[in-house]
Amino acid sequence: MAYRIATALAAAGTVLLAAAFTTGPTAASAAAYHSSPAAASATVSLAAVSGIPGEVLVGSKLHTLYLFEADTNGISTCTGACATVWPPDTVTGAPSAGSGVNQALLGTVTRSDGTTQVTYNHHPLYYFAGDTSAGTANGQGLTSFGAAWFVVNASGNAVS
Repeated sequence: MAYRIATALAAAGTVLLAAAFTTGPTAASAAAYHSSPAAASATVSLAAVSGIPGEVLVGSKLHTLYLFEADTNGISTCTGACATVWPPDTVTGAPSAGSGVNQALLGTVTRSDGTTQVTYNHHPLYYFAGDTSAGTANGQGLTSFGAAWFVVNASGNAVS
């Protein structure tokens, strides 16, 4: 029973967060801050993040990157309201490996809207709109939009 209540509360929180980021200037500023479709390339690095053991992947602005367990075969399934709360890490050129990141594991996938999303070890990468500063991982372990979200380690695996 407690699990069902916790799950319901988490789902309600996700809906409220999605609603908060889909109205007014907040949605535009969150998407503009976290994704950079105009950038020629994106750099993915490793950094320490509060509350997470070891170092995890971070994007060009040192914000934590996540994988979505609903994505399979390197295909992004997070669109619409999902992509507002979990903005994809997009690029117009080729992503580059920063400190501690294996260039061979970096890649891209074309999203349903035509933008190019950065992948690592075949996992499309996303930011979390609730991470308003570098070094935070407020989305770690959340279940929203049908599956769980996790930060990614240097091997390209979920840190759970």
